[in-house]
Amino acid sequence: MDRSVDPRKDFYRYSAGKWMDNNPIPSDKSEWGSFNELVEWNRSVLLSIAEDCSSGSTGTNNFNKKLVGSFYKSAMDEKTINELRFSPIDDIWNLISGIKSTEALVELIPILHLEGVSVFFDVSSDVDAKNSTLYTLYLSQGGITMPERDYYLLDSFAEIRAKYLEHVARMFILKGTDEDTAKRWAKSILNLETKLAKISRSAAALRDVEKNYNRIDFDALASRFGKLKLVKYISVLGVRGVSYVIVRQPEFFDYLESMFSEADVEEMRVYLYWHLLAGYAPFLHDEIYSESFDFFGRKLRGQEQPELRWKRVLRQIDAQIGEALGQMYVERQFDEIAHSKSLDLVNDLISVFRAKLKKADWMTENTIARAIEKLDAIRVKIGYPDKFRDYSELRIESSDYLGNVRRSEKFEIKRQVTRVGKAVDRSEWEMTPSTVNAYYSPERNEIVFPAGILQPPFFDSSMDDAVNYGAIGAVIGHEITHGFDDEGRHFDSMGNILEWWTEEDALKFNEKAEKVKKFYGSQEPLPGIFINGELTLGENIADLGGVSIAYEALQLHYKTRPERKVTVDGLTPDQRFFIAYAQVWKSNIKEETLRMGLTMDPHSPERYRAIIPVKNHPAFDAVFPPGVTREDVIRERIGVW
Repeated sequence: MDRSVDPRKDFYRYSAGKWMDNNPIPSDKSEWGSFNELVEWNRSVLLSIAEDCSSGSTGTNNFNKKLVGSFYKSAMDEKTINELRFSPIDDIWNLISGIKSTEALVELIPILHLEGVSVFFDVSSDVDAKNSTLYTLYLSQGGITMPERDYYLLDSFAEIRAKYLEHVARMFILKGTDEDTAKRWAKSILNLETKLAKISRSAAALRDVEKNYNRIDFDALASRFGKLKLVKYISVLGVRGVSYVIVRQPEFFDYLESMFSEADVEEMRVYLYWHLLAGYAPFLHDEIYSESFDFFGRKLRGQEQPELRWKRVLRQIDAQIGEALGQMYVERQFDEIAHSKSLDLVNDLISVFRAKLKKADWMTENTIARAIEKLDAIRVKIGYPDKFRDYSELRIESSDYLGNVRRSEKFEIKRQVTRVGKAVDRSEWEMTPSTVNAYYSPERNEIVFPAGILQPPFFDSSMDDAVNYGAIGAVIGHEITHGFDDEGRHFDSMGNILEWWTEEDALKFNEKAEKVKKFYGSQEPLPGIFINGELTLGENIADLGGVSIAYEALQLHYKTRPERKVTVDGLTPDQRFFIAYAQVWKSNIKEETLRMGLTMDPHSPERYRAIIPVKNHPAFDAVFPPGVTREDVIRERIGVW
């Protein structure tokens, strides 16, 4: 804390100013904050696990130990990786080289997707948002390399586009292409990806759940997308016995269809070369990795140096076989006391949310009843899955890093496509146990808190109640609120898109949401760049709700434990609650990363997440009373309480 700062003037500096001064961004990071600190701590645990596995130590799950150990060995074998140069991608490169027609090009797309090479569009399976008992197949816009469509379209990113051209050319030169050809290919790739960006929906538009649910029957799929051969594409992936798919952005696929009708085969072939090279660069020799990092790390994010290899490797293992690694993490790092106490916190917050719904004077009785029905149906998952993923069909070799990545990608895609049309597995998790994060799934109507985030400073079973409620309590409240934000409210208690609000209640909700959108949209983190109030609306609502219900839950908690309501270091429990919440968001961040977040991240920057829910809370003035004058009191409030 920096107690020299008036909390009413700058609550962020007051709560975390000394930490910000004493914790500059490490050279291998583009931002540094509470989440990063815990990620690093968890990585130290994961490193110990990986090294034990690679040394051949025995354990409770020998197959998973062998899997993790072999993956880790292969990735840390820099000598072999550097000697192999580009040979691990020769087979796919040669497939692309053999393309002589548009038809051959289209038929290669599912093969590339199965290898984890993302071209033209994306594919996944998930819960059907209008029939939440079944998995279905989703096709989505994609095919661009830079983070978001605005990087291709806005004048403010012109300098980045110039650097992107240089980067693409250098990558091809490293592969052995002559300089003139490499530069020509780079221009061709930027031109094609810009076309895809122009037809892509914005990050904010992708949050409209109804507009991004477009069911198309197989017969219509065949007639509408004949050039794309989507029916054959789906068959090659291994999807069987389904009669429809969800095309999230039909206009994007209409554009692809027209593009393939008059495609320049050489331009398309070069595009495939590029996505193969860019996608696999992190797993190839040092020279190509360094060039990849120079653009995606240094130029896009402002990160000065790459992370140490073992850190990058552990992140990749977590991404590919995270439940094998996570099962061992849980055994070492998560106890049943933490599980039980965090579940108590969740139940406290759900009780408060239920009481707040009952008192909502702007909602009609019918909508309140439906909201409570949805709240009571929320599934709560804490720590780790009841059953861990079975990797027994996955082959991992101790001397084939990229091969392991490719086989893992194919394993995951096959796992997803073979479940299409089948009943939803409610025990499945979308995050690995060691992840420092949490989520709410509207289609599953569940809140999930991995063991990775249920660690200090977010949660500690021996910690001060006020701090726990302000930190993890507000995170829990945030995820509960997502069920009722501008996106989550469109799903019913079963996880189906359904309009269960009365027209009157929906209008009142939108009036309040518009105030949140306008208020956050007035904030200017960088000169001339404002928070996108529409893109961040759901997360902002969840931040406001999380603080609100966590604060009330703390008050109820102290009613049954009045002896614990004590002053510590001159701070009351209520003051410690708000400070702990703000300290969750303590962070230093590179301007490039902040700019990227303002373009595509549905969350507001950390400073605003720390300040706005606190300064707008009705209790703030009493908890942090003004001094002699009231000139420091925040003069503008969102007005949604």
